[in-house]
Amino acid sequence: MSVILLIIFCLIDVLHCEDRQSRLVHLSQGPVRGYKDANGGFYAFYGIPYATTPLGRDRYKAALPAPEWSEVLEAVDEKIICPQKDLMGYTSRRNLVIKDDCLIANVFVPDVADRKLPVVVYVHGGVYLFGYSNLLTHKSLVRSHKVVVVSFNYRLGVTGFLCLGTKNIPGNAGMKDQVVLLRWVKKNIKSFGGNPDDITLAGYSAGSSAADLLMLSPLTDGLFSKLILESGVSFSSHGLQMDPIRYAREYARLLNNTTTEDFDALEEFYLSSSEEFLNSELTILREDTAAIMCPCVERQVSGEEAFLSEHPIAILKRGAKKLPTLIGYADKEGMWRLPVFEEWSVKMNENLSQFLPSDLHFKNEEERNMVLDEIRQFYFGGSPITRSNIMGYIDFFTDTLFMYYTLQSVSIQVNAGNEDIYLYAYSFVYPNEQIIPYVNIRAPTHCMQSYAVADGNYTYTEDEGITPEHKEIKKFLRGLWYNFIKTGKPIPDGSHLPKWPPVGKSLSPHMVLDEPLQLKKHLMKERYEFWKGIYDKYYLEAIPPTITQGQKTEL
Repeated sequence: MSVILLIIFCLIDVLHCEDRQSRLVHLSQGPVRGYKDANGGFYAFYGIPYATTPLGRDRYKAALPAPEWSEVLEAVDEKIICPQKDLMGYTSRRNLVIKDDCLIANVFVPDVADRKLPVVVYVHGGVYLFGYSNLLTHKSLVRSHKVVVVSFNYRLGVTGFLCLGTKNIPGNAGMKDQVVLLRWVKKNIKSFGGNPDDITLAGYSAGSSAADLLMLSPLTDGLFSKLILESGVSFSSHGLQMDPIRYAREYARLLNNTTTEDFDALEEFYLSSSEEFLNSELTILREDTAAIMCPCVERQVSGEEAFLSEHPIAILKRGAKKLPTLIGYADKEGMWRLPVFEEWSVKMNENLSQFLPSDLHFKNEEERNMVLDEIRQFYFGGSPITRSNIMGYIDFFTDTLFMYYTLQSVSIQVNAGNEDIYLYAYSFVYPNEQIIPYVNIRAPTHCMQSYAVADGNYTYTEDEGITPEHKEIKKFLRGLWYNFIKTGKPIPDGSHLPKWPPVGKSLSPHMVLDEPLQLKKHLMKERYEFWKGIYDKYYLEAIPPTITQGQKTEL
C-alpha cells in the first residue's frame, strides 16, 4: 500500500471517528451540533435557544421569536440559568451562569438508528422561584430506554409570575415560555429522531404543577399526548395565586414600597425596579402554604394570548382533556418542612390558624376554631406539638401540600370520565435515606420518586456514586416510567409484574412503589376524607387579578 493511500485511509478513519462523536442537526432556526456523552450511549445538545427573552419594561410579556443563525451552533453550554435568587445554593455550587436571555432547551438523543423515538419533556421544579433545565437530569433513562428527553429553562420569580392583568404585566410569563417550548419541540423534535406525535409531558414538584396546568391550557392542544406528575397538581394553594393583586401588594411592601394602594404606582414599581432587587425577598417557606409568585388565573387582556383564563377545577370538571396520566407523590412529602420543625412547632402551638392553607375561608372565628380543634385532634391527639408527635407534623404538611390536592384532582378527573389515570404512592426507603429526628425512622421525602427516576441522588449527579441496591431500584422505576412513556401504561399487558389497573371513582386502586410492588385500595383514605370534609365547606377559589374602582383600567 502506498504512503499516500495509507494517509488517505487514516484521514477517513479520523473523520469517521469525529463524526461518531458528534451529530449535526438542521433546525428551522439553523444548524446545531451536539456531542456524544463521555460515557457513551447518547448525544447531548445543550443551550439551544427556543425563544428570545423580552427585556427592560417588556420583561413580563410573552417571549419573542427564537433567534436564527447560519453558522453551526455548538450546543455545549450546560450552565445557562434564568435570573433567580440562589435559594438552594445551586447557582454557586454548580458554577451556573445567570443570563437575561435564558430561554434555552437541552435535547438528549439515544445513539440508535431509530428515527421515530418516543419523547419526554421534563419541567423542572423549584417552587417557581429557582431551578433550571438540568436541576435533575435523565441521561440514564435516555441511555437505557431509548427515549428522547428534553429539558429547558423558563422565567422564574417575579418576572415569570407577577400577575397584574395589565398590558405591561398580564401574568403567567413563565407558563407562556413553557407553551413556546412545547411548540418548539413539536416543530423540531423530528430532526433529532423524536416522534412529534408521541410526546409525554412530565414534571417534578412545581414542574409537576406546571405540567398539570399545561394540560389544562387551551394553548397546548395537540402538543403532547401523555402526562407524568411527580408531586404536584394544578390547583394547590402553592401552585396557583389566590389573589394576584393582593400578593403583588404584599410583596411590594416586603421590598419597602409604600405606594402599594396606588395601582399605577404599584405597576410602575415593578416595571422600573431591577430583577435582582425584585427577587431579593422571595422565600420558599410560607406558613400558610401559599406561593405568591406562581401561576395565576388570568384576566383577559386585549391583544394578549391568555394561558389560563378559567379556574383549573372548572376545566377538570368539564373533562375537557382526558390524557393518560401517571400521578402520585412520596409517602412523607411533609419532611420538606423538617428543617423548620423546632421553630414552627412553637408557632403552631401558639397560633395554628396561621398554618391553615391559604385557600380556606371561614365566615367567622367560630368556624375557624372548630376546624383548628379538629386538626389538633386528628394529627396530634389534642396534645401540644412536640418532638413526641413529630410524625403528625410531617403528615399534616404532607396532606396540606400534596395529598389532598392530588387525590381531589384524580377524583374530579375520574368522575369526568378519564379512565386512564394510574395512581401511585412512592414508598421505597434506601439505607441512606433521610432520618426523621427523634423517632429514628427513615422515609421518602418530597419528590424522592423524581430522584429515583433521574440520575444520581441528592449528593451525586450521576449513578456512579450510589450503592448497587439504589441503582437496582432506580433501574426498576425507570422501567415503569418508560413503559408509560412508550405505551400509556406503567405495566403493560403480559408483564410478569403485578397488574396495575387505572384508578376508579372510589380512588382505588393505587400502586405502592416499594420492594415488592403492592397494589392497594384507597390511598390515605381517612386523611383524604378528613380534608375533603373541610374543603367541601370552606374552599375559596383563586381569582384573577381584579382591578377595582380608582385603579388603572387601561388594557
